[in-house]
Amino acid sequence: MNRRKFLKRTAAVAAIALLAKTASAGKWIAGTAGLPAETLKSKKMNIVVLTGSPRRNGNTNYLAEQFIKGAEENEHTVFRFNCAEHKVAGYMACNRCGMDGECVLKDDFSIVRPHLVGADMVVFVTPMYYFGFSSQLKSVIDRFYAINGRIKGAPKKTAFLMAYADTAESEAEPMLLHYRTLSRYLGWKDCGAVVAPGVWTAGSVKSTRYGDDAYRLGKSV
Repeated sequence: MNRRKFLKRTAAVAAIALLAKTASAGKWIAGTAGLPAETLKSKKMNIVVLTGSPRRNGNTNYLAEQFIKGAEENEHTVFRFNCAEHKVAGYMACNRCGMDGECVLKDDFSIVRPHLVGADMVVFVTPMYYFGFSSQLKSVIDRFYAINGRIKGAPKKTAFLMAYADTAESEAEPMLLHYRTLSRYLGWKDCGAVVAPGVWTAGSVKSTRYGDDAYRLGKSV
């Protein structure tokens, strides 16, 4: 093989290897209409959306609606659990479940439990209440303890939607850190977050870009 042919063959092999490496990392690839490779080949998923706001017309409920709209347009199946509309008792630390069994508390967590176990993706949606998740959503998350053995390390995706009245980015960081720590512990893949600052009165988020951001996030998974 002469030198010119050798160089051409080597360059072609290197290009194929680089393309394969890029695709496996979920990077942006030319010719995919702006979509990550992993998005283009993603399977249809069962998605659980956990909302924490007690205001039916609240800002985070609107973000949830927009995310769900995008996800359903991608033919994913969405189960929405409005935590504030259900009776879910707080975690008691009795350890009767052994982190992988039936919970001694008999309440509405039994409704969402099988969906969480079978979900391909779980989305957390909450307003900021005193610099943290709403108590309604936190009660549901605390009860994950009883299914820990079935969801920790499972190949699930996750995302986070939140809204708060102030505009300081530093005030949103504790909630983002909580979400990221939870995702890391569970071993779930973080698909992104939409953080909507400066929204207070019900529905005020509708005049911002954050609804579109939530829709695009739902459309991208």
